[in-house]
Amino acid sequence: MGILRQLLILHVLWAALVFCQYEDYDFEDEYGGEPDHQLPYYFNPNSQVEVPHFPFPVECAKECFCPPAFPLSMYCDHRMLKTIPNIPSHVQQLYLQNNNIEAVPAGPFTNVTFVREINLSYNKIKFHMIDHGVFAKLSNLVQLHLQHNELEEFPFPLPSSLERLLLGFNKISQLSGNALEGLTNMTMLDLCSNLLDDSVFKEKPFSNMKNLMQLNLCNNKLQTMPPELPSSLRHLSLENNSISHIPENYFRRLPHIIALRMSHNNLQNIPHNTFNLPNLLELNLGHNKLKQVFYIPRSLQHLYIEGNEIENINVTVMCPTLDPLNINQLTYIRVDQNKLTSPISSYAFFCFPLIRTIYYGEQNVTVSRPTRLRTPVFRRFLTPEEFQEAEDNHEMLNQETEEDHEEEDSYFHPYY
Repeated sequence: MGILRQLLILHVLWAALVFCQYEDYDFEDEYGGEPDHQLPYYFNPNSQVEVPHFPFPVECAKECFCPPAFPLSMYCDHRMLKTIPNIPSHVQQLYLQNNNIEAVPAGPFTNVTFVREINLSYNKIKFHMIDHGVFAKLSNLVQLHLQHNELEEFPFPLPSSLERLLLGFNKISQLSGNALEGLTNMTMLDLCSNLLDDSVFKEKPFSNMKNLMQLNLCNNKLQTMPPELPSSLRHLSLENNSISHIPENYFRRLPHIIALRMSHNNLQNIPHNTFNLPNLLELNLGHNKLKQVFYIPRSLQHLYIEGNEIENINVTVMCPTLDPLNINQLTYIRVDQNKLTSPISSYAFFCFPLIRTIYYGEQNVTVSRPTRLRTPVFRRFLTPEEFQEAEDNHEMLNQETEEDHEEEDSYFHPYY
């Protein structure tokens, strides 16, 4: 009985350690801190793949580290590796980022069955150096990081189990017709900072991704809005392209959009009801060529239209009717670097009773030098503590350089 009791205690302790690794590990190490309004992504510990029992100590590649507290994870990052070591069959999380890996052969993955996350970011991997089908056979793979490599093409085929794929900062210039086939469980696809142009849309590559919720296409060479996006989409990032027009009724197919980011494009005119979307919370059209405002939906909370050519903000265009039973939710507007000569009409506070901050900043009224309105920042409904915090934040904002802003805007954070 004594031996059985000791074995039972050891088994319970091991199960607790396995569960705790999912509670404690931070999956956001690739992109730094999260904005407050964005929710990080974690694996659900209740959905982990069942792993066969194995004795301690767990098997681990000699080049890597497998902490006893996280027996299903193998850490091979930041070790100047040029090749992928053999991977034990029980591993579920594999971290190989920040190395000098150039190829992904099938050999190291021969016995891999349960892996759910692979991080190969910040390496030197090229498309033709990935063995065909090496990822496709990993039937439990949920998340794959390949950003900051040298991929020229989309790394297909991929397993149908995949939910999140990060391919930012590569050299991808094309998406073949079957590249995204079968990825019915994909919820997040990041293709920012590649070489994609409008030709990639000819075969409507995203149309069959029925569960896609976030699509990042920022920092590419797009000139038109991507057609045939799935209606499931919640977050769309198109910053830093050359898009000049949004077709009328474009968003009728995308009723669930929550956040739309199109800063640093060439937009000049917005059709009046373009953003008549029931769930839109954040709209960023900063640094375009807009001369007039447009209708905004009642759901919208944050509006960014800085860096345009707006001379007057017509509140009645933004808010044509008042409905006391269904008030506008707008709380923040950023309108700096436009051509305003006077603050927004006080009628705005009838239309937007929840508004807390209007950031006027500097206005580009004259070519020679920017000017300030008398009220660079308007705030209301702030407690003394909140007001002081806002003042401190504003002072810090004034100390930032233009390079800081460019760096901040250069890449869209992949996690909303």
